[in-house]
Amino acid sequence: MAESLGIELLFLPSYSPNLNLIERLWKFVKKQALNSRRHADFAEFRYAINHCLDRTTTDHDAELTTLLAHKFQTFENVSILAG
Repeated sequence: MAESLGIELLFLPSYSPNLNLIERLWKFVKKQALNSRRHADFAEFRYAINHCLDRTTTDHDAELTTLLAHKFQTFENVSILAG
């Protein structure tokens, strides 16, 4: 089905946070909105996260464009035991 829709499926190792784009986004949001900051209550905490996410296509667009790009190499038909 994916192939018929022109979608390429990339299978990742079971734990690969550097390859998972949502993990990169969450790390960015934590740095921008939460790092070394104290929030008085949950509403303020949630606002800081939402405010950061709301600015992803404006203030943070340039940085996120490079951060969220696929920057890894794939190998076709490579044997694990090839020497």
